[in-house]
Amino acid sequence: MKLIECVPNFSEGRNPAVIKQIADAIEEVEGVRLLDVDPGKATNRTVITFVGAPEAVCEAAFRAVRKASEVIDMRRHHGEHPRFGATDVLPLIPISGITMDETVGYARQLGKRIGDELQIPVYAYEQAAFDDRRRNLACCRAGEYEGLKDKLATPEGRPDFGPATFVPKTGAVAVGARNFLIAYNVNLNTTSTRRANAVAFDVREKGRPVREGNPFTGKKKTDADGREIWQPGLLKAVKGIGWYIEEYGIAQVSMNLTDLTVTPLHAAFDAVCERAQARGLRVTGSELVGLVPLQAMLDAGRYFLTKQQRSAGIPDEEIIRIAVRTMGLSELSPFDPKKKIIEYVMAGDAAPKLTDKTLTGFVYETASESPAPGGGSVAACMGALGAALGGMVANLSAHKPGWDERWQTFSGHAEKAKDYMNRLLLLVDEDTCAFRRIMDAFALPKGTNAEKATRKEAIQVATRYATEVPLRIMSLCCDCLQVIKAMAETGNPHSASDAGVGALAAHAGVRGAWLNVKINAASLDDKEFVEQCIRDSEIIAARAKQLEQEILDAVELKIMN
Repeated sequence: MKLIECVPNFSEGRNPAVIKQIADAIEEVEGVRLLDVDPGKATNRTVITFVGAPEAVCEAAFRAVRKASEVIDMRRHHGEHPRFGATDVLPLIPISGITMDETVGYARQLGKRIGDELQIPVYAYEQAAFDDRRRNLACCRAGEYEGLKDKLATPEGRPDFGPATFVPKTGAVAVGARNFLIAYNVNLNTTSTRRANAVAFDVREKGRPVREGNPFTGKKKTDADGREIWQPGLLKAVKGIGWYIEEYGIAQVSMNLTDLTVTPLHAAFDAVCERAQARGLRVTGSELVGLVPLQAMLDAGRYFLTKQQRSAGIPDEEIIRIAVRTMGLSELSPFDPKKKIIEYVMAGDAAPKLTDKTLTGFVYETASESPAPGGGSVAACMGALGAALGGMVANLSAHKPGWDERWQTFSGHAEKAKDYMNRLLLLVDEDTCAFRRIMDAFALPKGTNAEKATRKEAIQVATRYATEVPLRIMSLCCDCLQVIKAMAETGNPHSASDAGVGALAAHAGVRGAWLNVKINAASLDDKEFVEQCIRDSEIIAARAKQLEQEILDAVELKIMN
């Protein structure tokens, strides 16, 4: 399914009634999910985040722009953040199943519609820009609202869509397509905007102009062509300024991280900490504006755990908690992962999973008269428990007194075990879903020859998938036995029995899934596929049996000694 995200910024952050009207206009569109509404009083700006299919998102974005033009009057707007319109910026962001080029096409169509139907000047920016100069939002917004009238009167200031005339009430809007961007503010123990700006200039990619003499007031240096000479900052793909937030009585370094693969969240935090300390300042915390991808938080948590020489093979919730505490993300307002992390917000309305049940609930569901969950799901669960025990031994070994020089090795084993465990937990539900696909196929009509052919094909497709899933369970259970073996041989000797139980559970997962492979493969017409599955499963089963025996031998040796 094609999914895009839209994160428009509206020039109103103080009037809840106005903000609600805009948010309601978005939610009216079927197929769109409103993820976050984040108003800022000091900036007088609200960031709204919503996702959905491209056509639905574009329709919701158009309605939001239309509503903003009705309820926001830019002639009365004042705030700390740069702006030039009631809807200031409106980026579309590809999330899944869609390319950036396709997203650019949607952004340009949306911009043209806003210009034509609402008669608002529209500038295409970032990836949707027609001119390289306008890739930079700052270039599109230069002069802000106060300079917009004069800019529109110049050839270089003409909008890409809509009228080249000043609309006092609505201003202009920048519509674009971009990669995921994080708006991130770091709090300083100062009220000085000048000092916050100094830190921002130190870290942002653009850096600062080189001056003669005094670095703040001296004359700007130029090259032979008369162009200003700039000293680049520490961080690539980072934009930043310093400002004072009266609401909290602090100055902040406000950054946009435009490419997390270049500068991740934790790198930006550390760089600001280092430059603030060098200038006699201290970072007291930080805040994320809008939503953040799960991976960004996990990467940050792992980074800080590594600095502490601690294992990162722990639950995601703990890793996130480390990131939140280290970066002080709850200093100004509570950071709730369920409300701030995109994947958690999107999963909020998902159908309940087997793995969400209590242990008692899962056992009783398995024991019920329903044929699912069955042996495949239970096999995946046993494998996940085996991986969990392997990870537990690895974590205990990583933190064992006197083994400090080996913590990194054990942390690596713990992370591998955690990965196997998480993937097997997904397969607990996937195996049940695969079985239900078979049942749905058998329920198809079979009154005509055409219906019979369609039904037969559907049964074969579903059965093939129901064979592939337990084969994946077998493979993962066997892989996690490798981690358990390493822990049985080199891990904390006091946890040797735990490694042994882990091996028994993981091998049971292999054997149980193998039965499901064989029973489902027997119903398939594709004999070449069946033969390959049987060969693969026999190899995995033999390897798992050997690993289990090696693990149990190692465990017995440690127990005896």
